[in-house]
Amino acid sequence: MSHTIRELRRMWKPHKERLNALIPEGHPTCIRFHRACSWLIRGESALASNDLDVALLSQWVAFNALYGQWDAERREPKPDIATWREYLFRILKLDREQHLGSLLQNKRPLVLTVFRNKFLSRHFWQDPCENGDQRASKALRSATNWYEDARWNRLLEALFERIYFLRCQLAHGAATYESDLNRSALKYCSMTLNQFVRGFLYVMIHHGADEDWGSMCYPPIHEKVS
Repeated sequence: MSHTIRELRRMWKPHKERLNALIPEGHPTCIRFHRACSWLIRGESALASNDLDVALLSQWVAFNALYGQWDAERREPKPDIATWREYLFRILKLDREQHLGSLLQNKRPLVLTVFRNKFLSRHFWQDPCENGDQRASKALRSATNWYEDARWNRLLEALFERIYFLRCQLAHGAATYESDLNRSALKYCSMTLNQFVRGFLYVMIHHGADEDWGSMCYPPIHEKVS
């Protein structure tokens, strides 16, 4: 079941009130949740106007709000890939209701469509002229096997590797805005990301409110006006 942002916020409200009573200036988990919802709403607005580029970037920012970690020693955010992989591992482990496993099952045609797109495979781009197609098709077979074995962690990680690959193309200027070439990839990756970030929020509401999600990047600082 996919929940609206309003529904997720309503379910989160008791946790928000309880946690912010402990840290009146804003509990880190509440700030993560709020930031994620704000960017999902922006993604919804972009989807309504068929702006798939902005939609996908907004949805990934929403995800980033949940997984981002601050490196206290280096005094900068920790590397992306390691942190979102760790987040996926944790959220799946917390998901005692198997909500995310059910979501993967329910969205299987959509998920496999993402795996079927060879242009979302980093292996394809390593050698697109020779073995690219063969390497890319191997990922689809692997995904099918992971479904049969209910290996949700491996499946979700590989799925997000492909979405992250597209996100990086956009964020690093390796794609043209509103390009005709990547409309299909953007459509299906955006649909997938939209569903799963909401799923992560749902699991956080029911099983992760009291978890320590690590040091948040760039907490809000309210300066006093003299």
